[in-house]
Amino acid sequence: MEATLVVVVLLAIFVGVVLAKGLRIVQQSECMVIERLGSFHKVLQPGINLIIPFIDQPRTVTVQRYDRNNRRLSVETPRIDQRETVLDFPGQPMITRDNVAVTVNGAIYYQVVDPKSVVYQVENFVMAVDTLTRTTLRSVVGNRDLDTLLENRDEVNSRLLEILDQAGEKWGVKVTRVEIQDIELPREIEDAMRMQMTAERKRRATVTEANGYREAEIQQAQGDKEAAVLRATGDRESAILRAEGERKAIENILEAGGEKGMDARQVSGYLLGLEYMRTLPNIAKEGDRVFLPTEFASLGSTLGAFSDLASRRS
Repeated sequence: MEATLVVVVLLAIFVGVVLAKGLRIVQQSECMVIERLGSFHKVLQPGINLIIPFIDQPRTVTVQRYDRNNRRLSVETPRIDQRETVLDFPGQPMITRDNVAVTVNGAIYYQVVDPKSVVYQVENFVMAVDTLTRTTLRSVVGNRDLDTLLENRDEVNSRLLEILDQAGEKWGVKVTRVEIQDIELPREIEDAMRMQMTAERKRRATVTEANGYREAEIQQAQGDKEAAVLRATGDRESAILRAEGERKAIENILEAGGEKGMDARQVSGYLLGLEYMRTLPNIAKEGDRVFLPTEFASLGSTLGAFSDLASRRS
């Protein structure tokens, strides 16, 4: 009995050790690649899994990251994270097509889609993606001018994503997004761009001021033209009214002269005399002596006759 008990106890211990060694709990969004006697056997999915101890062994992968001091860290782990992961690589010196030295840093978003390929198709998939990103970024930046690189950053991101996704497909890695975070320029280039921006703003201000002045001049000219038209219209109407009044006055004088028995010459003399009488005060202001025409003496009788006629008619 005692021997049997010992055997049972030993058997229980062996089973416990086997279960402890063979039981694998895989977390959600993780997986493990299992090798049996050195060759690929299967991929453990999330949940509780059993393997044969000492025969089945998980294969480790190298995961590479950067710390806060931009130092590269390599970690060996049997668990493959299938979540989308971001890899932030530090700034890299590069030269554009127009020979401008810039420093570019960015981030890569990738996801493991085929754990078997990640383990067996590439030695260190994170380092492979990182290195490919650097070389591809240098190639893309070197084929573009600085202005194009600054203005079309999205186009550069799309080109990087296309190249990296094609290369990562055979590694079992899906590159979902590539972002250029910052482009650091030399100090002299920044100063030149700042001066160019200031000059452009001054040019726009000058153009705006010139346009405003031109519009003001146009409005002023338009107003002057309209005012001149109104003045001309007023002068024309005033002249018409004045001529109409003078015409009626002359008709009245001619009618009065006809009633008095005067001919047209005498009436004309009367009108000329009235004009002399109106002009005489102005002539007297210009000198000490005033010379009158000889007809002015005979003009008095005509004026008197018209005055007498006017008094009778009233």
